[in-house]
Parts: sequence; C-alpha cells; structure tokens
Amino acid sequence: MDHPFYADALKAFQAGVAAADPYKAVADHMPMFEQPPLVIAVGKAAIRMAHAARDALGGFADAIIVTNPENATDVAGATVFAAAHPVPDSIGMAAGQAVIDALQTASPGRPVLCLISGGGSALLPAPVAPLTLADKAAVNEALLASGADIVTMNMVRQQLSDLKGGGLLRHAQGPVTALILSDVIGDDLRAIASGPTVGPIGSRSSAREALRAMGVWDGLPASVIGVLSQPDLDTEWPDATNVLVGSNAISVAAMARALPDATRHHAPLEGNVTEAAPWVAALPSGTHVFGGETTVTLTGTGKGGRNQDLALRVALLAEAQDWQGPWLYLQGGTDGRDGPTDAAGGVVHGGTLAAIRAAGVDPLAALNNNDAYTALKAGDALLMTGGTGTNVADIGVLIRG
Repeated sequence: MDHPFYADALKAFQAGVAAADPYKAVADHMPMFEQPPLVIAVGKAAIRMAHAARDALGGFADAIIVTNPENATDVAGATVFAAAHPVPDSIGMAAGQAVIDALQTASPGRPVLCLISGGGSALLPAPVAPLTLADKAAVNEALLASGADIVTMNMVRQQLSDLKGGGLLRHAQGPVTALILSDVIGDDLRAIASGPTVGPIGSRSSAREALRAMGVWDGLPASVIGVLSQPDLDTEWPDATNVLVGSNAISVAAMARALPDATRHHAPLEGNVTEAAPWVAALPSGTHVFGGETTVTLTGTGKGGRNQDLALRVALLAEAQDWQGPWLYLQGGTDGRDGPTDAAGGVVHGGTLAAIRAAGVDPLAALNNNDAYTALKAGDALLMTGGTGTNVADIGVLIRG
C-alpha cells in the first residue's frame, strides 16, 4: 500500500503479533516432568506451541495437536487434526474423541501437558449425549450471528461439551498442567478455548438465560434445549496447574515499543462495532495503539469479520467528520484471519472510500449487508497476512497527521 503511514502501522501490527509468539511463550514457561507427559495442543497456535514443547522434551512419546487448516503442518511424533473454525466439523469431532480416548487409556498417574490457545472451542467439539455435531454447529452459528461476546459464547458451549469447562480434567489419569495463550480480553482462563482445564463460567440455567436474552433460544435444536433444560450440575472439578503465557495486553505493549511516540490505550476496545467505531474516530491527532475484541450482529448476507467491519465504519466516520490531513487506520486479528475470510482485517485511509466507489461498490450498502470484505477488497484495503500461528485477539493502530 502506497501511504506515508502504512509502514509504521504495519510495523506495529507485526510487533504485536511477534510478542505473542507461541514458541517463546511455551519455552519460557515449560515445566519439568519426571516421566514423558501426554501432550494435547489445541487452538490456532497449537503447532508452534507443540514445537516448543517437543524441543524442550526431546521429542514426543504421545501427542495430539488440533488446529485450523491454515496453520496445520506435520509434527514428528504427533497426530495432527486440521479442524474447521469457527463452525465445528467432523474432523474436530474425531479430534475430540481422540483426546478423550488418549486421556482415558493413559497409565494411572501419567502427567498431561495441555497447550491451549484461542480457537479451541470450535476446533475440539465433544458434544454431550444426545447432541450431534449438527446440533453444536447450529448453536455456534446462532451465537456468532447474535453478536454475543466470547465469554458468553464459551459459557454456553461449556454446558454442551464433554471437554470444555473443566471437562478434560474428568478424563485425565494423572496431574494436568496447562500453558495458556489468551485470546480473551481480561484473560479469564475459563473463557479461553472454553476452559478445558478450568471450571465452567456458568451453569445450564445461566446459559438458558443468556440465550433467551439474545433472542435465539426458540430457534435452537430441540436436543440442545433438552440438555440445557436439565437441572444444573453440582460438580467439584479436579485440580490443575494453569499458567498464562501470552495475552493481548502483552502485544499492545510491544506495539507501543515499536512506535515510541504512540499513545498506548490500556482499556480494551470492546462491545459491538457500532459502539467501537465512534471511539476510534474520536481519538485526536497522533499515533494510537490499542487491543481488544469487538462483536458484530449479523443481519445481512455478505462476507466479512469484525475487524474489517470496524475499519470500514471508521473510514465512513472520518468522511462524515471531514478529517483534515493524512490518516491511516489498521485493524486486524493477530491470528491473521478475520471471521470466515482469508483477511486479517482492514487498512483504511483518506482515499479508501473513493477507491471503493470507483470500483462500483457502495461502502455503506456493503456495510449494511455485513459485506465489508467485498468493499475493502474493491478499495485494495484488506490486511492480508496469512495464518500467523498465534491468536491473542485483535489489535489496532490509528495514525492521524
């Protein structure tokens, strides 16, 4: 992109992604084991985390890795599953069963090392009986379309899973240690990958209340309603050692170091994109770096993601507010994938909307149809990085001259 601020914005984004390097995060926190552990790596950063564990252990005796296709590669000594995200598929279903089987057949007392990163909720479906994969997919689609935040989504998912919300611990034959790379703002370990090694966020009754409040309860499969209508469980969860090894806040700090003149915003950018975009547009002249994770309520039939939507909204607000002087806004997901697209996010500036319109696309109409991808692509404003191998939510850079 030919813009005077693009190089600095990209440098900051890349610094944020590098600060969430899963290999270093695991290597710096790797525990010692008296016997080879069973290794289970789940999430978008699973491959890099597994490489670090394998190098520290001198190889794998047994390992299962579950990640998304963009990041999947063969790892010596491990079985790798390339499962779908954000809506689970049959490969993820097989991976969930493989994890349960490995845990249950391990020798008594054998330690388990879990390497957990964002995306694990969808990548490792293990529906409780009598739910099917189609039931879980229907719930995921309803939650994604509702604009629910990640904590609410994972609270519901936990009540429908045999592995989430501490469920993994029930199958382990020995002590469990989890190294966790957080994609959740605030780093609630119960919400990261739906907390397989941590107790649940809520209960069946709280899941029912949330689904009703979002207006999606009546549209759920009858089997899901049946499970969530059962009495709450009163369960004590086995202990585990859970260690946070990377987070969004760490990445934002690295962005600030990459651009010493930048203002670092410690409060995360959250809420619906309709609320987040005005906050970004209200920032004064100068350089600003921030992190967070917004939500989008789907009402149209287009293609996009929360970062692309947010970038396009800010461009429209800048036009409406008649910003003077050069400016550029980069907003992207640290995993390199925004929603169900191949883009990490968007990079918009003062000429973006004109370029979109010149290509025959109405940016406002595209936005109203949840079609930010088409608009940004038309304006050469997509942030394309490919899979980064990590995931610590979203980061943004605004530079106003």
